[in-house]
Amino acid sequence: MIDSGFQYPIFGPEIQCPHCRQSVPALTLTDTYLCSRHGAFEADPKTGELIHLQSGRHWRRWNNEWYRQHTHPDGIRFEIHEALDRLYTQGYRATRVIVARRYQDLISGYLERSTPWRGQSDQSRPKLYGLPVEFSPDPQEEPCWEVINFDLEKEPGVPVRYPYFRLFE
Repeated sequence: MIDSGFQYPIFGPEIQCPHCRQSVPALTLTDTYLCSRHGAFEADPKTGELIHLQSGRHWRRWNNEWYRQHTHPDGIRFEIHEALDRLYTQGYRATRVIVARRYQDLISGYLERSTPWRGQSDQSRPKLYGLPVEFSPDPQEEPCWEVINFDLEKEPGVPVRYPYFRLFE
């Protein structure tokens, strides 16, 4: 008897589309999932990635959530901007952005830097959309950072100055 698990790609008989979150069936005996709205996604068993065949975008999964793996600074910056907008509409303000260490070189040229005032002992911290930026711990210490892109620390309330409108300065 043939194990039915071998008939499907590595993520099983269906997944949620990383774009629209609708259930997407696997094509049996292939490594492909087919979304009626977004087309084909191929599962790579070697890397554990899901690749959108039309765009070439790569996705990885952590805790049943898909995270796009960015190769261009605008992609990660836009994703952070969208998350800030969602927080704002939910009645929260972000206080800090923690970005995956693997994106440090990619976005470092886009970070705002300021010099501290005379007499201040606090080192200047880079900022993105007016928020302090830190980079994640090493993924060997915290494996989630191998997949997730960023995390926003938040608190209730609206920002004093809503700095996120300036998307691509």
